[in-house]
Amino acid sequence: MYELRTWILKEELKTTENIVNEIKRTWPQTGVSTMSNGWKDSGQRNLINFLVNDPSGTVFLKSVDASEYIKGAKLIFKLLDDVIEEVRGHLVVQVIINNASNYKDVGKMLIEKKKQLYWTPCAAHCIECFA
Repeated sequence: MYELRTWILKEELKTTENIVNEIKRTWPQTGVSTMSNGWKDSGQRNLINFLVNDPSGTVFLKSVDASEYIKGAKLIFKLLDDVIEEVRGHLVVQVIINNASNYKDVGKMLIEKKKQLYWTPCAAHCIECFA
């Protein structure tokens, strides 16, 4: 147990950072899609995960406690806009998000602000609507 918590964990962290850095190096050549998905944890907090994808792979960027944001399109827009800027906005060509009505508004606001951007509703949510 001690080895797992110390040197093995450090080695795995280094390996993971190297993999992520290799994927990030390809972003300027290919552009990226940002993706988000929401869920509730055991404490009923609304969490949103943010991921970045390009042909080389998917990188988990971060998870945000969005309990205070979840209802308002303007607040969700702010979160996603910040993520896009964190990734370097000019590299983001697509945003894939939930297709609930407040997220549809967010998608419209994003493509209005960033003309190179495409908004795509989450396929899993679309399938659930017709199931």
